[in-house]
Amino acid sequence: MTITRIKSLAERGLDPYLRLSERQLRSNLHPDQALVICESLLVIQLAVERGLDVVSVFVDERHLDNLLAHVPALGEKDVPVYVASRELMSEVTGFNVTRGYMAAVRRPRALTVGEALSGARRVAVLEGLVDVSNLGAIFRNAAALGADAVILAPECADPLNRRSIRVSMGNVFVVPWAVAPRPWPEALLAQLGDGGFTTVAMALDERATRVDDPSLAAAGRLALFFGTEGTGLSRRVLDAVDRTVIIPMSRGVDSLNVAASSAVAFWEFFARGERGAGDGD
Repeated sequence: MTITRIKSLAERGLDPYLRLSERQLRSNLHPDQALVICESLLVIQLAVERGLDVVSVFVDERHLDNLLAHVPALGEKDVPVYVASRELMSEVTGFNVTRGYMAAVRRPRALTVGEALSGARRVAVLEGLVDVSNLGAIFRNAAALGADAVILAPECADPLNRRSIRVSMGNVFVVPWAVAPRPWPEALLAQLGDGGFTTVAMALDERATRVDDPSLAAAGRLALFFGTEGTGLSRRVLDAVDRTVIIPMSRGVDSLNVAASSAVAFWEFFARGERGAGDGD
């Protein structure tokens, strides 16, 4: 580990944190050089525990000892650590959110849909989600409430956007995920069908049954579809899935935010059923 105390944010080693756009970090021309930015101590810990390749760290000088105490593996590797004063760090956009901990990490290898679905029984499928905060929250819910994998439609936002990573609390590194191939949704639905999945759409639809309908609990393998924040799932998905369900509302509210609805659905379909089965063993 090499510790460099910086006096100016013009330091070239800080480019990934301060001057490279998400598109530049992704580096499509050179995928082996693509980076993601991890913000907060917890997310950095999780990235290291998951075996991701840390390229550098940018930390408030007050937190250096705490960083090394909680992520001792950094001290065993030749990782540049850039240390700045609180005054200098406060000039960094989002400083109050990161609490003065950031790391640039090699972007992990993308999984295929087949790899993400391997061994999975409970899967979330996302169509058209472009809000990275919602995306991160869904990954956090998925990890906490028992989803085995997340599959994204081709037009969804990147789960490895720095804000998505932060909102997910690093769980984008925990839950297996993949981007579905085109044509969407036909290719994915065929793959799910071959895998024996029952496909269920979360949507305001006249054919929908309640999310707590007991007939849904019998599905051996289940794929839950969630739609875009504005218009929900496309008609092509709604016409092709096996079932459609709704979360009953009150006081005239028609629906929940997609991240909130994912938490309810994951609890109902994934967590509660599995815990109930475990209680009976």
